[in-house]
Amino acid sequence: MTPRWLLCGPLLLLPIASSAMAAPAERAPRSCAQELGRQPAQALADTCRALSPATHPPCNAANSCALVQDEIARSCALFGDGEAAKQPGCGPRPSSAEAAAAVVQRYYRALDARDYGTAWQQWGDDGQPGNSYERFRQGYAKTRSVGVTLGQLGPVEGAAGSLYVSVPVTVNAQLSDGRRQTFTGTYQVRRVNDVDGASAEQRRWHLDSAKLSLKR
Repeated sequence: MTPRWLLCGPLLLLPIASSAMAAPAERAPRSCAQELGRQPAQALADTCRALSPATHPPCNAANSCALVQDEIARSCALFGDGEAAKQPGCGPRPSSAEAAAAVVQRYYRALDARDYGTAWQQWGDDGQPGNSYERFRQGYAKTRSVGVTLGQLGPVEGAAGSLYVSVPVTVNAQLSDGRRQTFTGTYQVRRVNDVDGASAEQRRWHLDSAKLSLKR
């Protein structure tokens, strides 16, 4: 049977398997220690623990680097721009375009590590609009590896009480059968402006939309 093609989330065109094709066994997420090595991963986890206000933060080298970085970003956003600048390990100002771009980088780092839960959370508390977590996860079942290169960032722009940043990307993926795919396009990253009553979570950058096309 000739496979049909399905656009999975914003990323990959994958063949819809026929009943005769067995789905590959799902692998466990790659740990930060596996990705970076034990000592660099432990240093990242230590930074996470120093910044996080959580009672039981996910600051462990056995978790994916993306998850540890996400907790660092969440913690720095709680400080706000002024206080975050004084904290070692906070990186770019939480309200900056660079912090918005880091969401896109963290998203693909999580996908490459098969940490689909952390990738899903980069779309916000409710995940990717118009999708379910199970469909989202299954959409990457045949993806062996994926990485992203960012283009020139757009400025931070405001509209209707929110801030937006356009992040141009080139996405390179390899499927489980060895085929390679390249996508180009743009992510819109959004956060609520610093208005009275906005929660810390609303003031965090998250993926808002994506327009990607397969490069032929």
